[in-house]
Amino acid sequence: MRVAIFENIMTPGGHEVEFDRILVEELRALGHEVFFYVPENFKFQFDYGVPVTKIDGDAVTYDHSRGIKKIVAAAKREINRQRWYHRLFSEQKNFDALIIPTSTYRYLRALNHSGLRKIEVPVIFVLHGINPDEAPKFIRESEKLLPYKNIKPTVLTFAKDIFGQKPANVHTIYPPTYTGRDLKDFSPAHKNKILTVGFFGQYRREKKLQDLLNVFVNGKYNRKVKLIVQGSTMHEEDAEEFERIIAKYKKFPGLEFIHKGLIGAQWQKAISEVDALLMPYSSPRYKYHWGGMLFTAIGFGKPVIASNDMNPEVFQMFKIGETFESGDLDGLAKVLEDFINNFDENEKIYSRNLKAAGEEFSPVNFAKRIENIFVGR
Repeated sequence: MRVAIFENIMTPGGHEVEFDRILVEELRALGHEVFFYVPENFKFQFDYGVPVTKIDGDAVTYDHSRGIKKIVAAAKREINRQRWYHRLFSEQKNFDALIIPTSTYRYLRALNHSGLRKIEVPVIFVLHGINPDEAPKFIRESEKLLPYKNIKPTVLTFAKDIFGQKPANVHTIYPPTYTGRDLKDFSPAHKNKILTVGFFGQYRREKKLQDLLNVFVNGKYNRKVKLIVQGSTMHEEDAEEFERIIAKYKKFPGLEFIHKGLIGAQWQKAISEVDALLMPYSSPRYKYHWGGMLFTAIGFGKPVIASNDMNPEVFQMFKIGETFESGDLDGLAKVLEDFINNFDENEKIYSRNLKAAGEEFSPVNFAKRIENIFVGR
């Protein structure tokens, strides 16, 4: 099949870039021809090695606009969506299937006012999770699209439905793991003399980094342990706050900070060199949106410590680490100490479950699930 990917969200790197890479490389491995459509000002952060067609309209960037600027930006996005949909409809003779890899209910709402809903080839709108407030809007817009058999809203989730509802045109599939695609000799096994744990990803206040650092530096450990903290920042205020945190804590032994974005092989190497990953984020959205760092940990075979609102279904399925009650710093402190002090004893259990989870959520299985939706299986 000729599979087109319409990417319209431009980010400085991270899991969005890797998600598109999974689509490209795994669908090509299944024998499909893959290429991109992107807005005219779109800049790729990674060379996927496939053809690209530019279309009218500006790429989406989320720059934390407020007030009237936010309203204007939202209006522009709606206008651009109609432009994009019109062009994609006119291009349908050039592809056998279309993927829009990062969608929301707003994409479906716009689709209900576009001729694209009458397209003659299958179109997958990928939603990376739906929270309770969004669910009624998503269900409503999906039901409006029921007469259009080629429109296939697809939610990455661990449930069979969307809070008890599932229109006939809605598909639910597991998200994919992120793996060491560029690493030649990669082994997830613990090999450091000092147990090395990592806190990686985009810096955001909701990740409560200072709470984690306070817990870590006050912990009682029976072995040498090092915490590597890596953070990329998109906005000046985030960068300034992250630098303040670094200045405050860099004097403590066992702490190492990296303030920059890591992409591709550089990112993969950094993940591969730690023994475990910490993700003590506390936010209701993590119950409903799959965790990019969690699925990085699974793909790299790294045990985790996570808040119990981080994709709890995954931890019910597989013993891939330890969890603590969301927001409970005393609970985090106890779990972190137990995890570090008993790591060697529990590593085999973690490893066995990480392998099983890695197979269930593998990129190739994800691509096959996408393929099944296209062909109607």
